[in-house]
Amino acid sequence: MTHVSSRARTSSTTVRAAVWRSPRSPLSIEDVWLADPACGEVGVRVVATAICGSDLAYVDGHWESESPAVFGHEAAGVVDRLGPGVTDLAVGDRVVVTLIRSCGSCRRCMAGAPVGCSGRFALDECGPLRDALGSEIWQGLGVAAFAEAVTIHRSQVVRVGSEIDLDVAALLSCGVLAGVGAVRNTARVAPGSFVVVLGAGGVGLNVVQGARMAGAAEVVAVDPDQRRLAAALRLGASAAVAIGDDVLDEVRAVTKGEMADYVFVATAAISAIETGFDLLARMGTLVLVGMPPSGARVSLDPVTVASAGQRILGSKMGAGRPARDIPALVALYQEGQLELDGLITGRFALDEIGEALGSARRGDALRNVIMMEESLVA
Repeated sequence: MTHVSSRARTSSTTVRAAVWRSPRSPLSIEDVWLADPACGEVGVRVVATAICGSDLAYVDGHWESESPAVFGHEAAGVVDRLGPGVTDLAVGDRVVVTLIRSCGSCRRCMAGAPVGCSGRFALDECGPLRDALGSEIWQGLGVAAFAEAVTIHRSQVVRVGSEIDLDVAALLSCGVLAGVGAVRNTARVAPGSFVVVLGAGGVGLNVVQGARMAGAAEVVAVDPDQRRLAAALRLGASAAVAIGDDVLDEVRAVTKGEMADYVFVATAAISAIETGFDLLARMGTLVLVGMPPSGARVSLDPVTVASAGQRILGSKMGAGRPARDIPALVALYQEGQLELDGLITGRFALDEIGEALGSARRGDALRNVIMMEESLVA
């Protein structure tokens, strides 16, 4: 179950990366040393990395992090290096890169829940990144894909074909996997259900898509941004409610007084979790998808939860099994059931990452994507 190696990482190459050194400071584009893959690891030349809210949470200091660090985890690229023992991939394979790192042999992995893996890896003990002075750079979220290349564990990549462009495929590794997975894997939404989605950002919009594909009778999207609400309606929401309206009355009207069978909280706001409880029907399920700031606490009435038979579920990465779920999502995309292209707002070069982060921070973008080759920037 342990995958820790004591040997030093000595073989490496230089790549350009966006390095974070302190909260709210601009990322600096630097040449850094990236170690070659060790046993059970692979190297991937990154083609595209989407900016996720988790990246912003670290960059802005809402979540604690070691520094310096390279963030970015929603990525896709091409395998360019293979470590010893990796025999089921080839150089040149197109892959989606995910933060889900699984040993395959711990209790959670054996139970089919790789997101709960308790194994330890060589990459946990000795990260692959060093700066020009030889100091270690933290591999943010186990990926560090705001860079031209990454060295990661074999379990973190899933092969995809040429039927999907890599900038679009990058979205599958986090936002889509987490959103659709929250519906299909965590909550297992039943056809005919009433669903409310609090937060219509990059993950919430994919919860909307997942609920539509699950056959929900009503899907109500709630968000303060009218542009996001318009996107939610385009992606399958039957109603859109702006923060500031009486959300309780709106949901009561849409559900004819029944309230929500499922409420998905796809935002970091604590107030949204508390609102979610108010919207739940008897026997309803509250699904926590968004990640609040470190140390946040929420109040609830346990008597109501118990007497109404309600459930509270955490949904880490949509309880995803990448090797199973990512090919399934690609198939849904090919069939026209899953919208991906329209989720990308802008494409930026690595040197423009500050602008891309700012746009995402202001809420101007659904998903901004960093293209590592400037010729690919639209």
